[in-house]
Amino acid sequence: MKTLKLTALALFLLASSSSLIAQTADEIVSKYITTIGGAAKLKALKGVKMEMVVNAQGMEIPVEVVQEPGGKMYLKFNLQGKEMTQFAFDGETMWYTNFTTMKAEKSDAETTANTKLSAADFPDPFLDYKTKGYSIELMGKETKEGTECNKIKLTKKPITVNGVQTDDISYYFFDTENNLPIAKESEIKQGPMKGQKSVSTMSDYQEVDGIYFPFAVNEGGQSMKVKKITLNPTVDAKAYAFPAQ
Repeated sequence: MKTLKLTALALFLLASSSSLIAQTADEIVSKYITTIGGAAKLKALKGVKMEMVVNAQGMEIPVEVVQEPGGKMYLKFNLQGKEMTQFAFDGETMWYTNFTTMKAEKSDAETTANTKLSAADFPDPFLDYKTKGYSIELMGKETKEGTECNKIKLTKKPITVNGVQTDDISYYFFDTENNLPIAKESEIKQGPMKGQKSVSTMSDYQEVDGIYFPFAVNEGGQSMKVKKITLNPTVDAKAYAFPAQ
């Protein structure tokens, strides 16, 4: 009986110890926000400009991405000395360049509405996620890029796909050693690759004015290298606006 009591006590202490060691999704995300610079610095951001190069068929193509509060953003690239806007959003109108006609076209109402749902994501979807109406869940540990990670499920507000409300779910993989996301996965909701997995990887985190950003990104097999990041850049509102035809 004495042995059984000691065994029961040992199991109780082990279980208690494990529960203390185990991290919750909130703890992982909170530590992540602190690691990259802290909530105060992130909330003070008025904009981010990233100057990158994309490798395409042996060519290095300069790319510029700008994001500001309210969902404002644009992606421009320079091809053989000619600057073109791939897409832009001014908070109300989403538009892109049709590379067949080389004219600017407005996105359909559904795409624009879905883009507006993510307007509060700047500068990070995990910052004050509850206020945004998002939820997170720890899915356990998984190995990515040869690294042990905590897998976090991020559920945002539902989007609309072909008139049907659809869950907007992504999985982030936080390196257990540094507590930084090194990969993101989500399901492609429409188009020829519908149902397939979209995979992004992030690495080479570097500090810019007290905030850490990944300087190496791979989106769906497309490698991008960040050359420079500017915080709180001065951006002309015309850069986001749908151009006069």
